Amino acid sequence: MNASMLSGRAVRERILGLLDAPPAVPDFSAGYLDLLPPGEEAAPSIAQRVMESAFLPQIYERVWRPVGFNLAKGWPLGPDTAQEHALARAWLGLGADRPDANVLDVACGPGNVTRALAAGTGEDGLVVGLDVAEGMLARAARDTADPRVGYVRGDAVDLPFRDGTFDAVCCFGALYLIDDPWRALDGMVRVLRPGGRLVVLTSRRPGLPLSRLGGRAIAEVSGVRLFGDGEITGFLRASGFEDIRRRRYAAMQMVGATRT
Repeated sequence: MNASMLSGRAVRERILGLLDAPPAVPDFSAGYLDLLPPGEEAAPSIAQRVMESAFLPQIYERVWRPVGFNLAKGWPLGPDTAQEHALARAWLGLGADRPDANVLDVACGPGNVTRALAAGTGEDGLVVGLDVAEGMLARAARDTADPRVGYVRGDAVDLPFRDGTFDAVCCFGALYLIDDPWRALDGMVRVLRPGGRLVVLTSRRPGLPLSRLGGRAIAEVSGVRLFGDGEITGFLRASGFEDIRRRRYAAMQMVGATRT
């Protein structure tokens, strides 16, 4: 048995050890642990249908994300993708001081952020990417050779992990697509250990006249929710987080905090 097979088995065993209810017969046949029935439910919004399409994973990392996100972050004034990833690692406390961290990337898509987070972990670190879209996860598994990274098909609103299992949790570019973002955030808090760090990159509704009304219209038509400037920080403060920080961009915001 070669080294890659051994490392792959180790990651799978570690992921199973993090689950609240490990399956009797784990299904890793697609390159990730599948905890959901095939095509469990149709995506209810236009935005979610796009994210779960077979085409998007093919252009996501090279076109969709760098162009769309960088414009939303105010390119050329906002951070590019590499700077965004570096900031995420810093806010999550990854690096030399926490080389063996367990990290969760919620709604990981094709794994671009997941792999970037792994760059901040040591040999014994583990980064788990979770998503519901089979096409995204298939691309993520195919593009990932890092022995510290594994993927799970699961529900972001009902995370399948035990309480306090992760040192760091992030959700990049997806919270605004989730039907119940507050329940999803509750789950991220639950699986984060005390002293662990949470970072979210999500939409931002400009503080302009009628912007709240316009945000509601956008959400109803497309399924993309625009969060007000105080919504995410207010949730974290009410959930007992400290060291709350935020960077505002043109149409996005990055928020980080530490769980007490």
